[in-house]
Amino acid sequence: MTGETGNAAPIDVAAPSLPSLWPNPATLLVGTSSVALVSLVSLPWPLAIASTVLGLLMIAGTDVDARTLLLPDIVTYGATACGILAAPLLVTSDPWFNLGAACLRAGGTAAVLAGLRFGYMKLRGREGLGLGDVKLAAAVGAWLPLEAIPYCFGLASAAALVWVTVALRDESTDSMKLPLGAFLCPALWLVFFVFSTQR
Repeated sequence: MTGETGNAAPIDVAAPSLPSLWPNPATLLVGTSSVALVSLVSLPWPLAIASTVLGLLMIAGTDVDARTLLLPDIVTYGATACGILAAPLLVTSDPWFNLGAACLRAGGTAAVLAGLRFGYMKLRGREGLGLGDVKLAAAVGAWLPLEAIPYCFGLASAAALVWVTVALRDESTDSMKLPLGAFLCPALWLVFFVFSTQR
């Protein structure tokens, strides 16, 4: 019996490609330009700049989450940091109070969603809410006044419900994964913009 000697032929197994966490450049350019134009026309310059920065981050988050079901940390942490830094600049009557309030709202909003995430996992034995959504909730709290936060989550939930009803009415929802961040990101910018026009 003759045995074969030498090295075995290498097996060509392609490694699974990871989804890109960078937004589409054209989407980012067109979206941010539109947000900047609307903001500059409708808001005084400090709010217009803040609205444009938030819009840039939220467009990036929407695009990436819709494609990958992931929210990049640069979007979630970046939006939270920008919201906290903007708080004393946007309401200058008591900047230190507004800075502290933004931090408390960010932590509280994230804690509520973290509690929902943990509770769902305990009840169902599977993840129902991604950690990225919890981080994004901190940005919601950082940017929005307390009374505006329910509007943001309500708008995002309503949009997600409509999307599920229209797009997936013929499919089972048992294994469906919904990119909540893709709805929460635009809702955050829109609610911030609307409340800013009333200042």
